Amino acid sequence: MKKKIAVIGSGFSGLSAAAYLAKAGNDVHVFEKHDHPGGRARQFTTEQGYVFDMGPSWYWMPDIIEGFFADFGYKTSDFFEMISLNPQFEMIFSNEKIDVPESLGELKIVFEQIEKGAASQLEKFMQSAKFKYEVGMQDFVNKPCHNWAEFISPKIAKSALKLDLFTNFRTYVARYFKSDKLRTLMEFPVIFLGASPKNIPALYSLMNYGGYALGTHYPLGGFYQLVLAMKKIAEKQGASFHFNKTVERINTQTDKVKSLTIDSKNYEFDVVVASSDYHHTETLLDREYRNYDETYWEKKTFAPSSLIFYLGVNETIPNLKHHTLFFENDLDEHIDCIYKKKWPEKPLFYACCPSKTDKNVAPLGKENLFLLMPLAIGINDEEVVREKYLTEMLSRIEKHTGMRDLQSTIEYKKSYCVSDFMSDYNAYGGNAYGLANTLGQTAVLKPKISNKKLKNLFYTGQLTVPGPGVPPSIISGKIVANEINKIKN
Repeated sequence: MKKKIAVIGSGFSGLSAAAYLAKAGNDVHVFEKHDHPGGRARQFTTEQGYVFDMGPSWYWMPDIIEGFFADFGYKTSDFFEMISLNPQFEMIFSNEKIDVPESLGELKIVFEQIEKGAASQLEKFMQSAKFKYEVGMQDFVNKPCHNWAEFISPKIAKSALKLDLFTNFRTYVARYFKSDKLRTLMEFPVIFLGASPKNIPALYSLMNYGGYALGTHYPLGGFYQLVLAMKKIAEKQGASFHFNKTVERINTQTDKVKSLTIDSKNYEFDVVVASSDYHHTETLLDREYRNYDETYWEKKTFAPSSLIFYLGVNETIPNLKHHTLFFENDLDEHIDCIYKKKWPEKPLFYACCPSKTDKNVAPLGKENLFLLMPLAIGINDEEVVREKYLTEMLSRIEKHTGMRDLQSTIEYKKSYCVSDFMSDYNAYGGNAYGLANTLGQTAVLKPKISNKKLKNLFYTGQLTVPGPGVPPSIISGKIVANEINKIKN
């Protein structure tokens, strides 16, 4: 017997859950507070003709994303064209820059030029990272994580030592490379897992493989093409989408959710899936039905928020790649500021210029420029402070590209920061990436995907398993859908 299911939110986890639940024959309704899908991965177009992806821009782990489409009999190429970036990105240091080429073979040459013997070390690192990727992205991340018993299997037991769960990432990278620049290059992918490399398990070297070895890609038309494709798949399975709909309350009866109050009207459902911010979702419940109290969330280590600028530049910017990391300053100093809840004195930042690859995201002869600086959650982000950091970022881009007075070429500007994440997504503390993937917040130690007191309320997304990022969010939706599809009426 099919269930009537509500999905709150249409980010990647919500889209994924809706598709899998509808495929199983359920009557699925997705409620989204904005006027189009995507959550943090929304897109907007300006009057001048610039098209900005609002959030994710690194298309990594393409096999995981492809796996979603395969589950429904499709390929990503049925929906959008993918470009493999070469170079994948450029990392700028104070006195040098490193291009990360498309192929791992070429990357080994780059490593050897910087440090003698580093090519063979990179080969060893990637062999180990590949093993972690294959075990981690298959046997680990697909678990609902109700309890540790799920991880008891001969394969996982045999793999335990090789997964380096109890070695920190910094120590692990240092075993392979002496060069500070190479270490920084290898540590970079874990920054958005939410903590310093010295507090992240070495297991996450799997991200180096998922990025550097499998390549960095770009869907023509922007990352939003993935959102649109997933929505189409969900609709093809029978899911219905309702936009400009705000869920105001989750109503209960004994040990179940009875209905949702949406724009002052009550709608009954058999099951509810919250792809919305976990903490916010729980505030829609009476206190006695919440999984966690405020103290629980206050003690959690969150991944960063971000200061973002969307800039339309009315000239072409020379010597700038699609992805550029400005790492002229010390990584640890910036990370320490994030966890001391203060603005960084010597920030690192990331620049994305998709118009270098895609002529459709900016008018001819102009550039689409997206700037992002990791930042503490819950911090004061008034406009004058945002502008101060924009000035610094622009000056460093000018130095790198040789362009003068970049500020005067900006014909469109929009900033986005902590308070915007809070107002648009009800994000706890204005977080951008969910909970940090520290050892103490991994797997079973993350917030649970099911409500402990209400049999038909489930949670999905970056604040629960498996964690932050686009591929993990897609997997999260599938995990929850599988759990619901097991329920017998």
